[in-house]
Amino acid sequence: MRNTRTSLVRRTALAVTALTAAVTLAACGNDSGSDSGGHAAASASASSTTGADAGADAHNAQDVSFAQGMIPHHQQALEMARLATGKASSPQVKDLAARIEKAQDPEIKTMSGWLTAWNEKVPSSGASMGSMDSMPGMDHGSGSDMAGMMDPKDMTMLEKASGKEFDTMFLTMMVEHHEGAVKMAGTEQTKGSYGPAKSMAGDIVKGQTAEITEMNKLLGKG
Repeated sequence: MRNTRTSLVRRTALAVTALTAAVTLAACGNDSGSDSGGHAAASASASSTTGADAGADAHNAQDVSFAQGMIPHHQQALEMARLATGKASSPQVKDLAARIEKAQDPEIKTMSGWLTAWNEKVPSSGASMGSMDSMPGMDHGSGSDMAGMMDPKDMTMLEKASGKEFDTMFLTMMVEHHEGAVKMAGTEQTKGSYGPAKSMAGDIVKGQTAEITEMNKLLGKG
């Protein structure tokens, strides 16, 4: 009888152990399913976000041309503006030059970032007139000029000028330079696809048009 009772106790204990194990496994199974569902949801969410970003980042050939053309255009404007620091005699010209540099230097960095992200060529800071002429999106006038771009002779003349002569030459050249930038930006607004590029183009049109008016007044044309 004692043996039978001992056997019964052991069987009962084994049954309880088995039941506990089954419940534990079931719970683990539910947890695993929950985790799997969570990862799947996160993955779906990530895919959805990536798709949205891809749509938002869509660009076309005009956007590439705009950035590749406007970078060297801005670079020349900065070169002219930096000359004004030591050569201009008018405080208004010096102030204008400082504002041009403040506005256009960050835009160069931004456009360079776009081109890098798009796996497109980024114009070098030392691009020659010849290499710029071969870039897509340039608005060619006579010779190798793009819209509003000064040729090497113009830049040499500006470098040699000083005082009031520099002021007049700087303002005259920068008006033409700005008009070219406004034209290029207008094309981007019409034909571009990339939102940030079109927005920058709008800022260029607005800001540089206002500066053209300001410079013409300083030249006595306003």
